[in-house]
Amino acid sequence: MSDQIQRFLFDDTNVRGEIVQLQAAYAEVLARHDYPPAISRQLGELLSAVALLTETVKLDGTVSLEVRGRQGVDVLMVESNPGGELRGIARFDETREFDAAASLRELVGEGQIVITLDPKEGQRYQGIVALEHADLAGCLEAYFSQSEQLATRLWLSADGERSAGLLLQQLPDDHSNKDPDAWERVVHLASTITADELLGLERQEVLYRLFHEETTRVFTPKALAFGCTCSRERVANALHTLGADELREILEQERAVETQCHFCHTRYHFSAADVEAIIESPQAPPPTVH
Repeated sequence: MSDQIQRFLFDDTNVRGEIVQLQAAYAEVLARHDYPPAISRQLGELLSAVALLTETVKLDGTVSLEVRGRQGVDVLMVESNPGGELRGIARFDETREFDAAASLRELVGEGQIVITLDPKEGQRYQGIVALEHADLAGCLEAYFSQSEQLATRLWLSADGERSAGLLLQQLPDDHSNKDPDAWERVVHLASTITADELLGLERQEVLYRLFHEETTRVFTPKALAFGCTCSRERVANALHTLGADELREILEQERAVETQCHFCHTRYHFSAADVEAIIESPQAPPPTVH
């Protein structure tokens, strides 16, 4: 299985879709942390979901999905960008035991999902969805229905090694739709997919299995991979926001500032001279990496 996402549409209808499958990128996310199986599975679904959303909104920037909970799992967060880079992390009570088959709702309790669209240019957008459904797919379907007013169905699955997702969306009718029954028909067909099929079959096999009687146009797949957007410059900017007094107080105790990216575990070291340079000019941190 290659890490790719692929768009498709049904000719002469207003229905479009995407299918994503992940293995290497998913493994990279899990390799950096020791997560219980239930959390690993939910992170996998989130990774597939954020890839689908990124391709759907066509944003020149980053898209993030963050699940905030109050019942053992505090945060599940994933991020994607137009270059096909994915990353993810979870924060949870490590003293607790989680049922491997626990649903998203059972893991986080009365939580919420925060969807953030952060374009390179323009205004940042954030939408908040109440966790009113047992699984991520149901919550995101409600988001599209309420916020985007687009009928959307999602099927997500992950098993700790592979992650996959399928999205169908009904676009506004522009009078080119010659098949008014298409939406209900293809949703019915897609609903017959099993988790094992979505994870185990190749993308083309899944599409053939579901839609071989439909006139389906499939586009060139897009490669996906694990990638972290952290950098020394970004960390320097974050340190600058702490303020000169707090940074100098840290230096009095530690003589340097050490920080680590939560996503990829890259360590960043800033000496006293580095920190003073950041205080004076956060946009131009010293290039030396220790």
